[in-house]
Amino acid sequence: MELRQLKYFVKVAEVLNFSEASRQLYITQSTLSQQIKQLEDEMGTRLFNRTSHSVTLTEAGAELLPYAQNTIRSADLCMARISDLNEMSVGTLNIGVTYSFSPILTETIISFMRQYPHIKLNIYYKPMEELMDMLRKQSVDFALAFKPTKPIEGIESHILFQNCLSAIVDRSHPLAAQNRVTLLELEKYDLALPAQGLQARNYFDQIISSHKNLRVRVELNEVNILLKLLRQTQLVSVLAEATINNETGVKAIPLDIAQNEMTGCIHTLKDTYRKHSMVEFVKMLSESIAVRDRQKAWI
Repeated sequence: MELRQLKYFVKVAEVLNFSEASRQLYITQSTLSQQIKQLEDEMGTRLFNRTSHSVTLTEAGAELLPYAQNTIRSADLCMARISDLNEMSVGTLNIGVTYSFSPILTETIISFMRQYPHIKLNIYYKPMEELMDMLRKQSVDFALAFKPTKPIEGIESHILFQNCLSAIVDRSHPLAAQNRVTLLELEKYDLALPAQGLQARNYFDQIISSHKNLRVRVELNEVNILLKLLRQTQLVSVLAEATINNETGVKAIPLDIAQNEMTGCIHTLKDTYRKHSMVEFVKMLSESIAVRDRQKAWI
């Protein structure tokens, strides 16, 4: 049994399609089928039921899958440790980021790339729920997101900075002259909100659960487009104040409501190995101007 064969088996088990699995693995379908056949011969049992229309795991395949996944993770962890011994001259760092953290991250990405030119950064922008799933599967080494409303089993959340929900408007908007904005004031304007499922929207919906008079005209899951829309209209959005870090033409006015604090966190798996590159990236992020400005705002 070879590690390569286990990786091929796991990929087919994930997508349940030999053609798609071979495409993702960058090998021919005949090579993939041959390797799976060799694995089945060695184990003395079929791992997949194959018809012209579908692929499913056999009972033996379903039993093998978690062990194969753990074996691959252990092998990847071994390789990561060896790479770290090489003083970060090689390696890959996988970072999960919610959309709100995008402006805060740019400074650190540039600094890290300059200091460690041989470390490849893979950055995934996803909603919180998808990032936590990627973290559990170890598809990312850590995730940057606001603290969830409830603890997530198996995941640690380390505080990076404190933030608050704010009304976001064009600088020419009447609300831009205010220091705080109440929900009653929001009722006077049409709203363009982040889509349901995004963290700022989740927090806002919890706070206004009994408030039914807001006029939501637009919902978007792309923050850059949302900000562009605000700059060209009199719409009002509600986002974390950190979302507009280094953005021009818009202003954040804190909401004058209870429990509108949002805690920016670094999320990691409990009891797992921390790559040297991850430790260094987090250190640089914690010391970045963007994060220090957020910390100062709450002192």
